Amino acid sequence: MKQVLVVFIGAIFILGCAKEKKDVQQKTIKTVKKSTVATKKKEKKIPTVVVDQDGVAVVSIVTSDKMKFNVKEFRVKANQKIKLTLTHTGKLDKKIMGHNVVILKKGVKVSRFAADAAAARQNDYIPVASNEVIAHTKMIGGGEATTIEFTAPESGVYDFICSFPAHYAMMKGKFIVE
Repeated sequence: MKQVLVVFIGAIFILGCAKEKKDVQQKTIKTVKKSTVATKKKEKKIPTVVVDQDGVAVVSIVTSDKMKFNVKEFRVKANQKIKLTLTHTGKLDKKIMGHNVVILKKGVKVSRFAADAAAARQNDYIPVASNEVIAHTKMIGGGEATTIEFTAPESGVYDFICSFPAHYAMMKGKFIVE
């Protein structure tokens, strides 16, 4: 009987320690999550558009293998010269996880354009005969960057997307011309 009692008390002790260890682990996880959120909030936000001494809007967009742009919108002035740089910080090749920036004219239906683009593999997913594009970068893969220069159109709100097949659903934003 003593042995059964010792085994029973030992089991309760072990289970109690395991529960205490689990509680400590959960508290540690919560603390790490809170500090991660606090760190993200404190990160300094780098401006998307910087106007240089010549009045050129220098636009920087960053992407990665996670299929998203670091910006949802950027603003420039009508007829302003723009120098847009797309940087792909991922590791995957452009055949697998290629990205570009395509700025569409007003009124272009994004889903229809994206379907046409998906069929234009031989042209970096830009439809050859399309007159619906204001400007676009070349398709790039991980570790690459590309820069284009163009002049902003008239005032309005324009869509920009990545035209790699199916990326437009997550990789999109607004190009706002004031």
